[in-house]
Amino acid sequence: MKSLIAAAILVAASLSAHADAVDTLKDFVRDVKSGRAQFTQTVTSPDGVKKKTSSGSFEFSRPNRFRFAYAKPFEQTIVGDGQKVWIYDADLNQASSRKIGAALGATPAALLAGGSLEGDFDLATVTGKDANKDGLAWAQATPKAKEGTFKSVQVGFRGKELAAIEIVDSFGQRSLLQFNNFTAGVAIPPETFRFTPPTGADVIEQ
Repeated sequence: MKSLIAAAILVAASLSAHADAVDTLKDFVRDVKSGRAQFTQTVTSPDGVKKKTSSGSFEFSRPNRFRFAYAKPFEQTIVGDGQKVWIYDADLNQASSRKIGAALGATPAALLAGGSLEGDFDLATVTGKDANKDGLAWAQATPKAKEGTFKSVQVGFRGKELAAIEIVDSFGQRSLLQFNNFTAGVAIPPETFRFTPPTGADVIEQ
């Protein structure tokens, strides 16, 4: 009987943690209007064999303004200015842009910096062996648009602090972004979210 009670308590605690993770994600999208962090990104091939690691900094200001600045192993900048999303590859000196509605949609950037959550994603609890991976509370967001490039996104929190986001694309490739020194509610200069292609850069606008 004691073992059954203990099991019931564990199950209840697990379900509560999952519910809290979804609530934390909702609170994050509703209440955290700006933030910055350092990140490390690990991309794993569908077979789990090949891995690529990169790192950089991330800043956002709602709605739809964000900046990913990759520093290693090569420089790349992704900027959402509220109207367009720019991607700049320093090695190629090439910049491309898309209107923010077409580029953002139900993407991880929309989760972190967008203004809509439940309109674009179905939220669910993370169960089984991944429920408490890395000591975090995880919420899963599945894009409602089935034709998108992302299959699912999981967002991990340490308490109320954003700690990680894991993305699985339509090909089964997995990308894990781990955030360090996340600071919420900071004042970020507006020019952070402006992008002007460098002189001589190839510019592709879609």
